[in-house]
Amino acid sequence: MILKKLNIIHYKNIREATLDLSPKMNCLIGHNGVGKTNLLDAIYYLSFCRSANNPIDSQVITHNEDFFVLEGTYENEQGDEEAIYCGMKRGTKKHFKRNKKEYKRLSQHIGLIPLVYVSPADTILIEGGSEERRRLMDVVIAQYDHSYIEALTNYNKALQQRNTLLKMEEEPDETLMELWEQQMAETGEVVYRKRDEFVRQLVPVFQDIYQRISMEQEQVSLQYISHGQRGPLLDIIQRDRFKDRAVGYSLHGIHRDDLEMMLGGYPMKREGSQGQNKTFVLALKLAQFRFLKQMAAKTTPLLLLDDIFDKLDAQRVEQIVKLVSGEDFGQIFITDTNREHLDSILQNSGFEYKLFEIPIT
Repeated sequence: MILKKLNIIHYKNIREATLDLSPKMNCLIGHNGVGKTNLLDAIYYLSFCRSANNPIDSQVITHNEDFFVLEGTYENEQGDEEAIYCGMKRGTKKHFKRNKKEYKRLSQHIGLIPLVYVSPADTILIEGGSEERRRLMDVVIAQYDHSYIEALTNYNKALQQRNTLLKMEEEPDETLMELWEQQMAETGEVVYRKRDEFVRQLVPVFQDIYQRISMEQEQVSLQYISHGQRGPLLDIIQRDRFKDRAVGYSLHGIHRDDLEMMLGGYPMKREGSQGQNKTFVLALKLAQFRFLKQMAAKTTPLLLLDDIFDKLDAQRVEQIVKLVSGEDFGQIFITDTNREHLDSILQNSGFEYKLFEIPIT
């Protein structure tokens, strides 16, 4: 998928911008705080129906304005045009349209324009809690498997209902408790199997990319950890119901899943330098890109690279540029504060690219 033209009105600090884009590389240059990341976030919004950085839609509207509008003109692999529109007024729901036809459910749009977004905030995958690593899996799988979204949504609803019963002062209804546990187990098994399959296929690709960027200087591993590996999920959920009642929430289930990230056999969180952490998450995201390209409607995802060269040595930067210069990659958006720096990186890549000074004037 290629984004040919982007129109933005009143999105965060971007009051108005229209960009005619390169089908290959688009470089966004400007000082910190001028809107480079916000422009990438607008592109992300057109893929996921939400901001990457703020879950509250009303807060992406420019201060002192009453609405925002995002419009993207895309071209798919067959050469057909796709017009995507999103608009919202304060105090009302947002409207999302494909070729002027509004979606009944926003989930119908997810996966049409597959996208991978790499940003400095991604180090939270290593430094943060397990919910960040689960979200990483969810964002990728949801782009090629709508049944996954449905299973995960139904699991979370059942989990919420069970937790409500666990918090009750009086003894909860046994039949009702078992009903929600059964739904957690049935939908949780679906989520577990799909996450397990995804990670199994992702790991060798991820390790290959990391080796290329680090020039085989380090060994990394990634392992999926889940209560689903211990046996039938219903048994696991029901086994410690007494403890669950004591703490007031569910201690077992796929909502506790995690990814174990290792460097040289030791936890990445403890061992990795800033450069190694950045290489790890970048390799992970580029592996997702390759995975999505194969799985998501057989179309090449968009790749957004936000300030990725900071904290990386020149050799790793060179390897990254060589990697994304390959035929596997399609349209790329990249931000940097220093034009000379970016010019020096790209001048030997043979890339076709456009350069945009931000803010757009």
